[in-house]
Amino acid sequence: MNRAIKFYTKAMGGKLKYRGRGAMKDFWASVSLGDDIVWLIAPMKREKRTLAYNTFLVKNIKSFVKAKQQKGVKFKRAEKMGPDTKIDGPIAWEPFGASAFFQDTEGNLLMVWQDMM
Repeated sequence: MNRAIKFYTKAMGGKLKYRGRGAMKDFWASVSLGDDIVWLIAPMKREKRTLAYNTFLVKNIKSFVKAKQQKGVKFKRAEKMGPDTKIDGPIAWEPFGASAFFQDTEGNLLMVWQDMM
């Protein structure tokens, strides 16, 4: 939980709001990211997921990615989704939007998205 809190406050720029106390200290915490609250909850056992991930909606994906890279966030290599995909570093540009993927310290897949519509 300490590692996750550090990632979401230092690398993602959030602020710790609440953290479980006593026996719950390492089970949950909440972090504010802008106007939103993200809950960090430790699974009882290691979960395996094949599709679920969280998405951050941004107005300027290039500046978001650059700012997070400067804080140590490592983005995955962008992949072509179709013939119109343009790759710019970790960002995949489509006619309808742009995406970039990264993982938090706990291995959760996260997506950043800029809508083009």
